[in-house]
Amino acid sequence: MKDYYIYPAILKYEKDGISISFPDLPNCNTCANNDEEALYMAKDALGLYIACNEDEKKELPNPTSLNKIKLENNERVILVEVNMPLFRDAIQNAVVKKTLTIPKWINDLGEKNKVNFSRVLQSALKQQLGIEKRK
Repeated sequence: MKDYYIYPAILKYEKDGISISFPDLPNCNTCANNDEEALYMAKDALGLYIACNEDEKKELPNPTSLNKIKLENNERVILVEVNMPLFRDAIQNAVVKKTLTIPKWINDLGEKNKVNFSRVLQSALKQQLGIEKRK
């Protein structure tokens, strides 16, 4: 596993948006409405693809040299880079919505006192699990 990857992506411009594919990475595709979104989506797709392959202990191919990529008139190639420690950290810190049940009287009292239910639940879970800081 490396910390840093750079792969070429092909942006295909069509009337309904931009299709993005990675010639070296089968089934690593995404789409976007404009160039800015295309870069964001390409980076996200690359990070997820690499994370899944690393988790499954699959070897990644070497990136193709830009001068070997053949393009059509409506296509452009860009280099997409991803820093995997930062990407994995972002995945771990993503917010997950949980549905839970509490008695109405506790909910009413909490709302009356402007309690941040998410913060209280997080604190209680950290205490229950013996966690001081995120590992």
